[in-house]
Amino acid sequence: MKKIILITGASAGMGKEMARHLAQDGHTVYGAARRVEKMADLKQSGVKILAMDVTDEASMIAGIETIVKAEGHIDVLINNAGFGSYGAIEDVPIADARYQMEVNVFGAAHLTQLVLPHMRQQGSGQIINISSIGGKFAAALGGWYHASKFALEALSDSLRNEVKQFGIDVVVIEPGGVKSEWSSIAMDNLLKISGDTAYGNLAKQFSAIAKKANEKNADPIIIVDLVRKAIAAKQPKTRYHGGYMAGPALFMRKILPDRTFDKMLLAQLK
Repeated sequence: MKKIILITGASAGMGKEMARHLAQDGHTVYGAARRVEKMADLKQSGVKILAMDVTDEASMIAGIETIVKAEGHIDVLINNAGFGSYGAIEDVPIADARYQMEVNVFGAAHLTQLVLPHMRQQGSGQIINISSIGGKFAAALGGWYHASKFALEALSDSLRNEVKQFGIDVVVIEPGGVKSEWSSIAMDNLLKISGDTAYGNLAKQFSAIAKKANEKNADPIIIVDLVRKAIAAKQPKTRYHGGYMAGPALFMRKILPDRTFDKMLLAQLK
């Protein structure tokens, strides 16, 4: 069954690949992002382009109104917009921390609030929140990013139990390492924030490890296929994971005590 789908953060990385492939599958896809100039190529795949900033209420309201007016309803919201603000907690300016939460948490929450009345009215719908394996464990130097993903996971769990009565599903996707511009931006930010502070050595070690890991990261299609599964399922799983080290990392976090898991993470930096 073909769906009306809205994807945020569709100008790059996983979001762009989701938009392209889901449109090629025959769904009506609206790709939303601030950088609309980076989505021009998506039009060739049939993606409808929306200018949207998930920190700007007016643009989110306008985007939802555009979709509902054109299509009459909306079936799937994929909250994919997000970024990683890396740096030691002592170093990261609180203004930067607030913006991290604004994009990764409050933007997704507000857009969800805007689509839910339409989904309740039609008696069906699906909210897919793109979290991270970093929503299940927290490593050094990524505190605010991890905090945002932990929060998104918790909101998803609460929301799932609230909207089940209306025939609406809530799904969390937890990517591990995936090829995108995300990592390079996050590591550049890490060195800018903490590279010359008391945490400088740790930051440089972390950045070096992250750059090496990029070579092993999975192609975005791995996550696209998880989204496809969730959309197609009559009763989707509450969570899906995929990408480099996703399964092993989540398994180790589940079975290991905190301090043992901490030692495992820190050992990677030596």
